[in-house]
Amino acid sequence: MRADDWHLTGDLDDFLTRAGDFLRSRPALHNTALTDLEKLRAGLTPAQGGTDAPLFGVLETEGGPRAACYRTPRGRLGLTPLSGEQAAALAARLAGLGHLPAQVIADHETATAFAEAWRRRTGAAPVPFWRTHLYRLGTLTPPRPAPEGRGRVAGEGDRGHVVRWCREFCVDVREQASIDAIDAGSFAGTRFGDKHFTYWESPDGLPVSMAGSTTMVGGMVRVDPVYTPAALRGRGYAGAVTAEVSSAALAAGATDVVLYADPANPTSNALYQRLGYVRIADFTGYAFSYDAPMGL
Repeated sequence: MRADDWHLTGDLDDFLTRAGDFLRSRPALHNTALTDLEKLRAGLTPAQGGTDAPLFGVLETEGGPRAACYRTPRGRLGLTPLSGEQAAALAARLAGLGHLPAQVIADHETATAFAEAWRRRTGAAPVPFWRTHLYRLGTLTPPRPAPEGRGRVAGEGDRGHVVRWCREFCVDVREQASIDAIDAGSFAGTRFGDKHFTYWESPDGLPVSMAGSTTMVGGMVRVDPVYTPAALRGRGYAGAVTAEVSSAALAAGATDVVLYADPANPTSNALYQRLGYVRIADFTGYAFSYDAPMGL
């Protein structure tokens, strides 16, 4: 495979014309690409950093697109599944043009293949920083019995509370960039800013858990984040609110409802499986250190 088999462009419309149907053909596996590209199309940019010009790539054959990639303004390279040969060709193409992605995120095999190819090509040391399980909803099985209370869509009057709980969630998962953005008053530019939020409320109307979800794109909705304050955990609220937003996504016509779960959190993984979510892939993120000596 040749490096120039990858068609690269800075034109999002051109990229979507070439790769849009391909990305929508596997909405669960391509969920992050679909939401990231929708943000770029809508002109939404991250609150913290973001100086790189977006870059988009399609690996095309006579039968049509076989893979795609994109680089966000913050330098994160997103990839659809690639073989080792395809990853090496992309690394050669990007390096030959002088591109230096800060990170790569993809399914574990693809991210690892690209990170190793990039290390060989540039000497940049890949440092793993993120690992997650990807789940897709099969048959929704709401918790029985459900905890007392009901679901309620968060409104404009709940914004301050939503922001506060998103920050608490970020503290729990050590997501410092989002904490910094929220503290700087830039919630709209975080990854939560364009989400829709739902509460599970106690019978007296007190919010006890919260779940966010993306706008549907390509028939896909991603549930994220799911948060219950520490003092209220273990009472079934997270399961109830996750089932609530999952049901709402299905009712709205979603064909794929997905979520990510931390492999180090057996409680959340077990919960999502009880609700009917099925693990379909593992994803990994690597950051590239360009200061390390060649060969590390």
